[in-house]
Amino acid sequence: MLTLQSASQVVDRPQPRIGLAVAGGGPVGAIYELGALRALDESINGMHMHYLKTYVGVSAGAFIAASLANHVSTTQMCRIFMGQPDAELAFRPEAFLRPAYREYYQRVKQIPGIMAEAVVDWLKRPRLSGLSESLNGFSKAIPAGIFDNETINQFIEQVLNVPGRSNDFRELDTRLFVVAVDLDTGVAVRFGSEGFDHIPISRAVQASAALPGLYPPVRLEGRDYVDGALRRTLHASTALNEDIDLLIGVNPLVPYDAVSGQSEHQHLALEGLPLVLSQTFRALIQSRMKVGIGKYQSSYPNAGIMLLEPNRDDEQIFFTNVFSYSSRSSLCEHAYQTTRAELRSRSEELDDFLSPYGLSLNHEILNDQERSLFMSLKSEPRRLAPVTRALERALKRLDDGLGSLKNS
Repeated sequence: MLTLQSASQVVDRPQPRIGLAVAGGGPVGAIYELGALRALDESINGMHMHYLKTYVGVSAGAFIAASLANHVSTTQMCRIFMGQPDAELAFRPEAFLRPAYREYYQRVKQIPGIMAEAVVDWLKRPRLSGLSESLNGFSKAIPAGIFDNETINQFIEQVLNVPGRSNDFRELDTRLFVVAVDLDTGVAVRFGSEGFDHIPISRAVQASAALPGLYPPVRLEGRDYVDGALRRTLHASTALNEDIDLLIGVNPLVPYDAVSGQSEHQHLALEGLPLVLSQTFRALIQSRMKVGIGKYQSSYPNAGIMLLEPNRDDEQIFFTNVFSYSSRSSLCEHAYQTTRAELRSRSEELDDFLSPYGLSLNHEILNDQERSLFMSLKSEPRRLAPVTRALERALKRLDDGLGSLKNS
């Protein structure tokens, strides 16, 4: 599902300022986003997803944004998430579902004290407070999260601990913002902005992905942070405030329409609590985001917006088993192909939309009906990837330098 919102007036620049905002959605959402981004990457002439001006990431999308801002290509990320043998490191979803034993232990330690306080309170005021009210304090002993999210920090550290990459916002040659929410104030915090750019990128991503109930809040410098999606879906305004000309947004969280198609899952309540919660969360996210996108046209009239989302009847995305390697590969291929199909079906409209930014569709690639994601990934051989990235960075800096001299 492709949404285009043209700018009222395009600012004339030698090089357009392009930003990317990537929403959350867990491992499944990240795999969809990678397939869609890979399709965009090769289908638009003049644009490379790992060489944009500004990146904004929320939750699972924060990992993608952080990697792209470090010039990790969509090809390399697809290989990692799909679990391909030639990936630079292994991605194991089960590693992110390790029980939060430390959190459990800290909570269990509080039980004797809570019990003593409850008994004393009840003995002091037996008529004023019932035993059930006195025992209310036991809610403090419930863990704040089921799984340990330290593995998120460790995984991202591995990705960024490579020559030419950095885990420091201040060392990047582009702008990166990772959004989380301060639990005690409910305020969105943009790591990477002034005053929050000294926090390691991996820690910021860990905080942004701390979905309440699933992962415990992440404490950084005495403050507790949780999932950035609690406030907004894309936080697109963070990128738009950077004076960009074109915003590309990717949001995998759309509610599934089980009724309109021929799905065998026409009653989601029968599928159990996880899918009921997923559908509820997706519906809230989608409605909130539509309101936000609608307001951007008046708030940022000089910026065009291109938003990619799954179709609402896309059963494969909603029911994919992320623990299966074959399912992950299939989903990434599916997202790649559905995005290509969407671009093809609206190619004429897209050419007009992209033209003011000096961009155009690569019709030869788009119209290749035999092209697969596997074929696309072969365009960057694994053994040459580090050399290719280093050469790309050098050429990009040279091009930027020449451009600055020409315009001065």
